[in-house]
Amino acid sequence: MKVAIAGAGNVGVSVAQDLCLGGHEVLLIESDTELVARLRATMSCRWFEGDACEVSTLTEAGLADADVVVAATGDDEDNLVISLLAKQEFAVPRVIARVNHPKNLWLFNETWGVDVAVSTPHLMTALVEEAVSVGTLVRLLSFAEGKARLVEVTLADDAPACATAISELGVPRDASIVAVIRDRRVIVPRGDTVLEAADEVIVLVTDDSEDDLRRILVSPL
Repeated sequence: MKVAIAGAGNVGVSVAQDLCLGGHEVLLIESDTELVARLRATMSCRWFEGDACEVSTLTEAGLADADVVVAATGDDEDNLVISLLAKQEFAVPRVIARVNHPKNLWLFNETWGVDVAVSTPHLMTALVEEAVSVGTLVRLLSFAEGKARLVEVTLADDAPACATAISELGVPRDASIVAVIRDRRVIVPRGDTVLEAADEVIVLVTDDSEDDLRRILVSPL
């Protein structure tokens, strides 16, 4: 997979290193000459020096060949511009944008070319809730302007889904159980997978299906 990352700060560099280790072809775009000179020799990814908010820079960098663009600068305005250019000018299939200030999260949507917005404070809140909540549906990550999302619930002992095979749960058509975590082991769910108390169930839902999923997975009041 070809990934272009705009911004070689701590976030951009960390993402690039992980993706390189995963065998992906990574391009880092950064305007700071000194930063590029310092980091170029320490990383195996490809570098391009220039302003990622400029169409000419993105064209020369070869953004049209990217499968994914990550706008990871420390400036929300820059990340929005990069996302919009990536989607509208270069038709990049998937655009992921970093949200530095939570109050700006509402801007990071399809109108600005953003497929997935990542807000660290919101993720940390979700992870805290996930860690301490049993029998509560916790939203982890939103997509498509918030119309679809990943949610997680740790099944309580009296959850309706306990001791029931996934095929028998009546999961709505526009929802999908994507993973079950049991005893720190990830289970790829199938129709005959039987859910147990204390399972962490991760589900992709839409606005229309979330309430139905809550009735299936969350303990009755």
